Amino acid sequence: MKILSVASEIYPLIKTGGLGDVTGALPLALAAHGMQVRTLVPGYPSVLSRLVKPKKVHSYEALFGASATILSAKVGDLDLYVLDCPAFFTREGGPYADWRGNEWNDNWRRFAALSCVGADIAAGALKTWRPDLVHAHDWQAAMTPAYMRFGMAATIPKVVTIHNLAFQGRYGQDIFPQLGLPPEAWGVDGVEYYGGTGFLKAGLVSADAITTVSPTYAEEIRQPENGMGLDGLVTGRADRLHGILNGIDAVLWDPATDPDLTRPFSHRSLAARKANRRAVEKRFGLKRDGAPLFVVVSRLTWQKGMDMLADAVDHLVGLGGKLAVLGSGDHPLEGAFLAAADRHKGRVGVQISYDETLAHLMQAGGDAILIPSRFEPCGLTQLYGLRYGCVPVVARVGGLADTVIDANEAAIASGAATGVQFGPPNPHQLRRAITRTVELHANQPVWTAMQRTGMRADFSWDRSAARYAALYRSLAA
Repeated sequence: MKILSVASEIYPLIKTGGLGDVTGALPLALAAHGMQVRTLVPGYPSVLSRLVKPKKVHSYEALFGASATILSAKVGDLDLYVLDCPAFFTREGGPYADWRGNEWNDNWRRFAALSCVGADIAAGALKTWRPDLVHAHDWQAAMTPAYMRFGMAATIPKVVTIHNLAFQGRYGQDIFPQLGLPPEAWGVDGVEYYGGTGFLKAGLVSADAITTVSPTYAEEIRQPENGMGLDGLVTGRADRLHGILNGIDAVLWDPATDPDLTRPFSHRSLAARKANRRAVEKRFGLKRDGAPLFVVVSRLTWQKGMDMLADAVDHLVGLGGKLAVLGSGDHPLEGAFLAAADRHKGRVGVQISYDETLAHLMQAGGDAILIPSRFEPCGLTQLYGLRYGCVPVVARVGGLADTVIDANEAAIASGAATGVQFGPPNPHQLRRAITRTVELHANQPVWTAMQRTGMRADFSWDRSAARYAALYRSLAA
């Protein structure tokens, strides 16, 4: 089958979070199941700079008022269509916001253009290739099924994946006349959403199948407290809803071969992790001792529970632990962690940025990784932790609940435990989880068994890709 994936980011060309990891890894995993995937992505500078001899396959004189070209290219094993539209995508800053963190005020136009091009490809705009199915990711691509439904590709199967329901692409009614959709697209069964225009909503009502990135999250978003206003729609389409757990790139994230580590290791050579631990301690200015080393690799936001963790730092240090934080996000939270590092010199270290190489090293050198998210559709950080022997300490939500086995007495006795779960996600339960983790770390035979069990678990894309392939075939049939 020929699959067109439409996404606003794809690793290793552009990535702000788990979305890029998924859209970069899933096409490669699907190839083993007979799927030929080509991904349509925006032509950000970081994307265009990686293309070697791209081929022009289609052009627009006025795509939402801007000239644009579709480029065909291959980067590594990824087959790409790149929407080269300088007026929309050649900008300083990130893919969605400027360097100050302010969202571009024309994001609706930028990603409507991306979606419109996806629908054009589905309708046969390219003479040499036409997909059998289109898979759109998150709100930035979710208008693709809407353009298909109200255009020339209505019969081609359409899948929308929700990576995070909190981000929906909601705009005013005033933009609807500029979207190029017919009048009948405005309505409860179309793009209208609480009197405005909803990109994700439009995709969900137009899709033949909706997927989320973990089974538990698929259930959570049907409840008002987690549905972000879309729980009624999702519940109404529950027969088309599939919770398919994300995987990880087991080649890219392999502690035995990872070039970013000070020293490689496996579950059979855990003693070699110590060299990576020392490298993390040096990088963050932490004392060299045997105290449990907690690490954080995260956006510093309310969703990720980072306000609760900032309040728990004194508790963690009081128990004898150390903390290394890598991330950026809300300025008050950045300040809170920097203040904690100032209070606890040698016990708390903070780097306000994102560094992919350092993230690998922290997973390889940390004892435990803290993920106290209030909600988490899937989460990949805990999967990396499991793979690298960095025991996850997680809130019992979404994909965190699906992938980490709590170290209760029964799980420890059976050798199944891989981490520490807590719930509900609140400051008190987080502090209790940190205390439990310190106590578990003091029992080295139990701790080592947890590390090895987690490292042996299979969280590659193989199983998940098989489920996507089966879904694609059922829709095509």
